[in-house]
Amino acid sequence: METQSTASESLKKVHDMIEDIRIAMMTTVDGQGNLVSRPMAVAQVDEHNDIWFFTKRSSPKVDQIDQNKQRVNISLSDVDNAEYVSVSGTAHELEDRAKIDELWNPMVKAWFPEGKEDPDLTLLSVHIDMAEYWSASDSKMVRLFQQATAAVTGNPPKMGENEKVYN
Repeated sequence: METQSTASESLKKVHDMIEDIRIAMMTTVDGQGNLVSRPMAVAQVDEHNDIWFFTKRSSPKVDQIDQNKQRVNISLSDVDNAEYVSVSGTAHELEDRAKIDELWNPMVKAWFPEGKEDPDLTLLSVHIDMAEYWSASDSKMVRLFQQATAAVTGNPPKMGENEKVYN
C-alpha cells in the first residue's frame, strides 16, 4: 500500500532503512547500453543523503558513470526486516583525502592492500535524487500467513508500505 508523508519524514525513513545495510548493488549503463550491476560495500550514508563507496579509479564503473551523466541506481535490502530500497541518484568520483581518512576501516584494506595511499583508490558519492522503498511492518510469520491466505482467497496480500521519495 502506498503511503503519503512529508518529504523530510520520508527521506529520514529512507536514511534510517539504509544506514545499517553494508552491501548494495550499484547499477550503471555500459557502452553498449546494457545495465550492469555489481555489489558494493557501503562506507557511509551521511546526513545529506549521500551514499559513500570506496572504489578503484580504473574500474569500468567510473567510466560508465562519467559517460551517463553520473546517473546510477543503488539497490539495498534488509531481508530479515523485509525492507527494500531502490535509489536513483547522481554519482561523483572524489579524491578527498580527509573523507578517505574518515571512512577508512580495516575491511577496506582487503580491496586496497596498499592502504589509503593506493594510487587507484577513489571515492564515489551517490546523492539520492529519488528513492522508492517497500517495508513490511509485520513479522515474518504474519507475512507468510498473509501470503498463504492470499494464495487461497485470490486476494492480494497486504505486505506493508510502499512510497516514492524525492529529494
